[in-house]
Amino acid sequence: MNDDFQQQFSDRLIHLRMLKGVSAREMSLSIGQSEGYIAQIERKHNLPSMTVFSYMCEYLGVLPKDFFDDRADNPEFLQRLIEKLKALGQEELESVMSIVDIIGKKKP
Repeated sequence: MNDDFQQQFSDRLIHLRMLKGVSAREMSLSIGQSEGYIAQIERKHNLPSMTVFSYMCEYLGVLPKDFFDDRADNPEFLQRLIEKLKALGQEELESVMSIVDIIGKKKP
């Protein structure tokens, strides 16, 4: 297994789990695994099966593609925001876009 991939996977899992505010043990048990399962992944001793990975994503509230998108610091929040944006009309969306553009220009 590629060590870089395993490190990135572990780092992302830790980040998303901490955003959710749960321990590795709590997450392990919540997805139906042994209490040390997530800790083994975070220590790079193991990788999940695709089935368990889907349970992990569901538990963390992220889509599998968002799990790997480290540009999205808080994908669960972004997903909720996108759902709210979908309910807006064109004029409201243009207003939101203007606000985002202004905020984006203030960042270094």
